[in-house]
Amino acid sequence: MSNLAQSKNQKTDSKQKSSFFNQPKAIWAVGFACIIAFMGIGLVDPILPAIAEKMHASHSDVTLLFTSYNLVMAFAMLITGFISSRIGIKWTLLLGILIIAVFSALGGNSSSIWELVWLRGGWGLGNALFVATALSAIVSLSRSGVAQSIILYETAIGLGISVGPLLGGELGSISWRGPFFGVACLMVIAFIFLSFMMPKTKVAKTTTKTSFLDPFRALKHRSLLTLGITAFLYNFGFFTLLAFSPFFMNLDEHGLGFVFLGWGLLLAFTSVFMAPRLQKKLGTLKSMYAMLTLFALTLIVMGIGTDKNVVIIIAVIVAGAFLGNNNTLITTAVMQAAPVERSTASAAYSFLRFIGGAIAPYLAGKLAEWYNPHVPFYVGGCFVLLSVIFLYINRKHLMHIDQAESAH
Repeated sequence: MSNLAQSKNQKTDSKQKSSFFNQPKAIWAVGFACIIAFMGIGLVDPILPAIAEKMHASHSDVTLLFTSYNLVMAFAMLITGFISSRIGIKWTLLLGILIIAVFSALGGNSSSIWELVWLRGGWGLGNALFVATALSAIVSLSRSGVAQSIILYETAIGLGISVGPLLGGELGSISWRGPFFGVACLMVIAFIFLSFMMPKTKVAKTTTKTSFLDPFRALKHRSLLTLGITAFLYNFGFFTLLAFSPFFMNLDEHGLGFVFLGWGLLLAFTSVFMAPRLQKKLGTLKSMYAMLTLFALTLIVMGIGTDKNVVIIIAVIVAGAFLGNNNTLITTAVMQAAPVERSTASAAYSFLRFIGGAIAPYLAGKLAEWYNPHVPFYVGGCFVLLSVIFLYINRKHLMHIDQAESAH
């Protein structure tokens, strides 16, 4: 009997592994749209110096493109559940894609940095509707459980982020407006693809209507609040690197595209292949301590070597590995942190995360103007170290996450 039971368990394990790829077509439709949506983030990165030059803007002015985007995203996250619980997941995704397409096309026609900053805010609204709903849709529709679903989601993000800068560099070498129009075209493709590929499912209809206050109520759970504040702090480092490092590589649009391609490829590889192994070997919390500490040290190295473009280039690429691991680890933890709807947990966590992402880019530009270009990287590194300390102090609120993983 024991051999028979063992044989059944082996068959079950085999089915679970194969189910990672054996997904409903709606999963692949959402995943494809995620790739295109996140290509939009990377498309803009290689043209930041060109925008500063063409529009006669300072570095801090250009970093506002990230600030407006993240600030609108943060507050829009609070209404994603309210909207999706009323019009359904599919229509929320399509609405988000449509808004991104419209505002990115308008951005390509803008004539001043301030007009572009405002339009990036509109882009952030569309991205909020899409990103929060896409994660919830993939987790809900997947046949392979929460952890595998998040890996699918992070895979799509990684592919989008890695390919985006390369395409952005190519289009940006023609004109800084090229990547904006490129995003608009990609979003139209995603809209058409999702319209036909994602069927109307029971996920699109929720029995309970979500309130605007639900994400704030969810933050009463110390586990979710801890992860949100941790993300708030480490995003100071993340967006300092993303928005400020391109100014110190002394590369053209092609070169910047290849650097961020390397960054994105490492981010994608580690989020899919390394993070689950780290989680299994060390546990979620210990793995996060390690990755965040290594990322903080990378930022400090960038602060020391700001004048050496080789140091900045290598550090940015290497940082992709630490960020890829941490993204998967913290997203998995958020989904299991509190007894609330996954979409609500994602909205609450993302609200805090993107507030940090809104402050960091502009602060980095201003710190460079007030002091020197080394300071923003030092400050970003200190914020990331602070996130490790905060996470460690509040570890007792997250013990159940590792215990659940061990039991699984």
